[in-house]
Amino acid sequence: MDVETQLTQVFSALADPTRRRILSQLATGPARVGDVAAQFDVSPPAISQHLKVLERAGLVSRTAQAQWRTLSLQTEPLEQASAWVDAQRREWNLRLDALEKHLETMKHATTTPQKEPS
Repeated sequence: MDVETQLTQVFSALADPTRRRILSQLATGPARVGDVAAQFDVSPPAISQHLKVLERAGLVSRTAQAQWRTLSLQTEPLEQASAWVDAQRREWNLRLDALEKHLETMKHATTTPQKEPS
């Protein structure tokens, strides 16, 4: 999966508050599917759909141990999304700094008296 596609899937997955809560729960450690589902007042099929979205985005992995399915948080896609946000923040900070410098130059030009040519 290319980076752009994965970023799209990660941000799409993070757009839903239930999925963000699932990720927050898994940030404390792996958990069984049933334990995760028990935290929500939604149907098991709805939780299953949320988990599929999280798995497609690479944010969650599922392992099987006997009859139990354990979910684990995968942080790499979150780190890639965070790096993208940081890059955007840096770019906008540079633009805002340039705008501030330009506005200061304009302010200084309008408040400084012009010398008459002699």
